[in-house]
Amino acid sequence: MKTRDRVLHLLFERGRATIKELAQELGINPVSVRHHLLKLEAEGLVASEDERHGVGRPRRVYYLTEKGLDQFPSRYVRLASKLLRHLKATIPPNLVTQVFMQMAQEMAAEIEGLETMTTEERLELLTQLLRREGFIVTWENQGDRYVVREVACPYLQLGHHHPEVCTLDSALIAEMLDVDAERVQCMLTGDRECVYIIPKTRVQEQVA
Repeated sequence: MKTRDRVLHLLFERGRATIKELAQELGINPVSVRHHLLKLEAEGLVASEDERHGVGRPRRVYYLTEKGLDQFPSRYVRLASKLLRHLKATIPPNLVTQVFMQMAQEMAAEIEGLETMTTEERLELLTQLLRREGFIVTWENQGDRYVVREVACPYLQLGHHHPEVCTLDSALIAEMLDVDAERVQCMLTGDRECVYIIPKTRVQEQVA
C-alpha cells in the first residue's frame, strides 16, 4: 500500500492524529508524513486544526474531511438506509425520532456516577462517547457558554436521506448535560461542521 493510502487509512481508524503520532505508527520520517498531509489537504481529503492538549501550546491535529471519509464506503450505510426506509413506512415519523432519543437515553443511563460529575467532566465523557461512535468532536469553554463542535459525522451520508439520525447526537448531548443544547450549525444544511451551544446559565440552573 502506498504511503499516501496508509496515511488515509490510519486517519480513518484513529479519527484524529498529529504528525508525530502518524510517523510513529507508520514508521516513517515526520517530514515525509507532513509532505503527504500537505498533498492530501490540497486534494480536500484531509483537514487540520489546533487542539489544546493539557498545558502549553496547542498541537496540530489532522483528520479526514467528508470527501476523505467517502474514500471508505461502508455497506452498513446501505443496510441502515434500507432498514430506516422500511421502518418509516411502518410507523409514524415521530416514533422513528423517539427511537433515536431512546438510544441516547440508554447510552447515558449506562454511565455510572454521571450525576456527581461536573459539567466539564460530562463534556469530556460526552466527546469520548461520540468519538467511539465515529464522530470527530471537540468542546470548548467560551466564557459564558460551552461549545461542542463535530467536524465529521459517521451518519452524514445516512442523514442526507434520513435526517432523523441527527437526533442521536443532539439527544445524547441533552441527556449527558441534563439540558437542551442549541444547534447553530449543521453539516446536513451545508455547514462545514455541526455546532452546539450550551449557555452556562442554563447548566447552572439545572445544577441549582
